[in-house]
Amino acid sequence: MRKIFIFIVTAILVVSCGKKEASVEAVIASKDLKQIRAKKDELSTKNQEILSQIKLLDAEISKLDKNKKVPLITTIDVNTSEFIHYLELQGNVKTKKNVLVYPEVPGQLVRVFVKEGQRVAKGQALARIDDAGMSNQLAQLEATATLAKTTYERQKRLWDQKIGSEIQYLQAKTNYEAQTNAVTNLRKGIAKYTIKAPFSGIVDDVIKEQGTVVSPGPGAEVFRVVNLGDMYIETDVPESYISSVKKGKTVAVEFPILGKKLDSKVRQAGNFINPANRTFKVEIGVPNKDRSIKPNLTAKLRINDYTNSSAILIPQSIISENAKGEQYVYIVTNKDGKSIAKQVIITTGKTQGDIIEVLDGIESGMKIINAGARSVKDSQEVKILQPAKK
Repeated sequence: MRKIFIFIVTAILVVSCGKKEASVEAVIASKDLKQIRAKKDELSTKNQEILSQIKLLDAEISKLDKNKKVPLITTIDVNTSEFIHYLELQGNVKTKKNVLVYPEVPGQLVRVFVKEGQRVAKGQALARIDDAGMSNQLAQLEATATLAKTTYERQKRLWDQKIGSEIQYLQAKTNYEAQTNAVTNLRKGIAKYTIKAPFSGIVDDVIKEQGTVVSPGPGAEVFRVVNLGDMYIETDVPESYISSVKKGKTVAVEFPILGKKLDSKVRQAGNFINPANRTFKVEIGVPNKDRSIKPNLTAKLRINDYTNSSAILIPQSIISENAKGEQYVYIVTNKDGKSIAKQVIITTGKTQGDIIEVLDGIESGMKIINAGARSVKDSQEVKILQPAKK
């Protein structure tokens, strides 16, 4: 090409010399502005002609040159595979069995039977409040009730034998029943002076010490009892997922602080949209056999909200966008034994990391340009690099 260029320039110079045109130096020396401008216009015209001819030569060389440079690319074979999409959220561990235990009656805390960290069973006595002599009253009442029972039983035997009056029998019966009810009621009253565990669990905190005067009401809690067996994670899910995040959906749970991962399911999905943040509540059950998971612990959640068993997946990095906002990729087609890049408009779906689902535009069996996708043009010849042999 360089030789051709030299040939053209030489020819033009020969023609110019043949005409014995005035040199640039001579024109400048004339100091004639009109002549100088005319010379400039003449040279500019000749320059444009030369450049135009060079372009024609370049085009012909490109057609004839068998050693021209072809973009090197790699390709991805399009196949279908299962696509599992996860909604990533954060939640806090909670338990419905995490309660503060309050006294039912006022009085002095005379005995505390448990200590922090101790396991307790439902109904187990945790502490006792001074009953102000009610236990002594119960003993006297029980003695009176025993006597009333004996009297009633004797009157009943006599009445069954038609001995004595009916009034005496009824009086004995009424007195016995009254004494029995009084004992029952007093026992119930005394039972309130014993603080008991509302459910089986662990005494997490002993808030009031022995000897403290306690009373019902706010700020009067005596114990905190927690059951770590029935744990769950609560999180807020955006309302746009209300049709896809439902009860039974699988959830991958991670506790970063514990370095622990486990699989669970959505056990409850709320039906109320919070107007303040447009979310609904979701509960995920958490098995906690080793009791390592604690209330208010932070958890990372990956909720399976979408699954496609035969999805076409490609890297997001190879997707480009045109001026119309359309997404496209390049596939490789074969034409006259040559590999040709072809631009294809695609429709995409959900993403997971660097992978994106393609809903329309490409099919299984196609070859998509991967490396080199940004440097090729539509209908351009390309060369596919073969993967290195292992």
